Amino acid sequence: MDGKIFIGGGGENYGVKQGLALGYANRHGLIAGATGTGKTVTLQIMAEGFSAAGVPVVLSDVKGDLSGLGQAGSETGKLHQPFMERNARIGFDDFAYAAFPVIFWDLFGEQGHPIRTTVSEMGPLLLSRLLELSEAQEGIMNIAFRVADEEGLPLLDFKDLQALLVWVGENRETLSLRYGNVSVQSIGAIQRALLVLENQGGTNLFGEPALELADLMRTDTDGRGLVSILAADRLMGSPRLYATFLLWLLSELFETLPEVGDPEKPRLVFFFDEAHLLFDDAPKALLDKVEQVARLIRSKGVGVYFCSQNPADVPEDILGQLGNRVQHALRAFTAKDRKELRQAAETYRDNPRFSTEEAIREVGTGEAVTSFLERKGAPGMVERTLIRPPSSRLGPIDADLRKSLIAGSPVAGKYDKAVDRVSAYEMLKERAEKAAAAAETAEAQEDELPPAEREYQSARRYSGTRVTRSTSRTTRRSEETFGSAIQTAVIKELKGTTGRRIVRGILGGLFRAR
Repeated sequence: MDGKIFIGGGGENYGVKQGLALGYANRHGLIAGATGTGKTVTLQIMAEGFSAAGVPVVLSDVKGDLSGLGQAGSETGKLHQPFMERNARIGFDDFAYAAFPVIFWDLFGEQGHPIRTTVSEMGPLLLSRLLELSEAQEGIMNIAFRVADEEGLPLLDFKDLQALLVWVGENRETLSLRYGNVSVQSIGAIQRALLVLENQGGTNLFGEPALELADLMRTDTDGRGLVSILAADRLMGSPRLYATFLLWLLSELFETLPEVGDPEKPRLVFFFDEAHLLFDDAPKALLDKVEQVARLIRSKGVGVYFCSQNPADVPEDILGQLGNRVQHALRAFTAKDRKELRQAAETYRDNPRFSTEEAIREVGTGEAVTSFLERKGAPGMVERTLIRPPSSRLGPIDADLRKSLIAGSPVAGKYDKAVDRVSAYEMLKERAEKAAAAAETAEAQEDELPPAEREYQSARRYSGTRVTRSTSRTTRRSEETFGSAIQTAVIKELKGTTGRRIVRGILGGLFRAR
């Protein structure tokens, strides 16, 4: 099919061959269906088609099955004969087993190259979403990022953010006058959320070297698009981290890539599996951002395909922008299921030969109801479709082959070792150390003074009250009031070891604020 990715079709009681036009592939799409109906295989063959057409692909591998893209299917496999029978039925004469160029990525650095971003690139909105912060806590996060910009404090890794929040807490009174209330309780809540994320391994996401988007948009020597596979089986244990990372990646593509209009084929295709995790309990500000990105990123030449069990998992404003659709079977066991099935059927252009609602209910594993954009971007008539078999391996590859592919990938060695350069944590630590040293020097100089002068200097430095110097020690003692007695006691305590530690902490905060 010239200019199209062959998806399937043909055969008795089925329509014509179905293909995804490359010229309209950047207008996004949806792959939906109940568990076990064949969504993963559909995603796999679409990734194969894009790669063969020279389009790089980014996808998340939730179950580990999509790693099979890196190995050719086998004629000795038990599914070979059924595959050949289906190919004959749908008229797929050009079928051949083949492996595709892949790059494996893993936020945890275990099943692929580490993939990182910096705290500042993530930004306060997505970071607040990741940490499930309240509105007040999100406000403090915005203040922290603003202060980091004004103070010239780079936010690169996890400890940078933690150190900055400590600094904000120590200087909350000054910051509250300028930006609004900064409460210790809210900062404590943010730090606890960071601790939870740290225990889940989320700190691996932040740091350097940060991911370069160009490494996701490569082609091999044969002109095939590289398929970037993000290992997401372990990542699914932290669904908020999974969704936030993929949303960040989508946002970075949107903000970085130049406008290209409607290209002959996409510059990149992005598959978002388990898409409901992106929208569950998402605040309106985040949903608005997703809608904005989905609406505008197609002009950057990027196609976004959401994969989910039910079209109802995707907000209606975003669902309306998904022009290319593959709908596998939906089960209708309850009244709610039947309502959602009916709503799903209503989004397709009717075919007079069959009922769309019945077809969605009846199609079996490896079958689907499909509709792809046609001339001038008009939605095609819905068709019942037999999905073509994949050319690559169906199922995961073994660990040895995975290691071999990782070692031979074009980014091998580029991201494997983390770099910890001077940033907010080191800079704030240096400030604190200088402040502590200055305090110790002042104390040492003070200890060398005569007792009367030392008492006077201590009162000026630490008490914050007005002290009148007297040449007569007897006169000052006789005029001592209850308040000055308390003051003297406090000064004596501050001159002790514990007191000096307290003073250094106070001065450290003042120096850092300065």
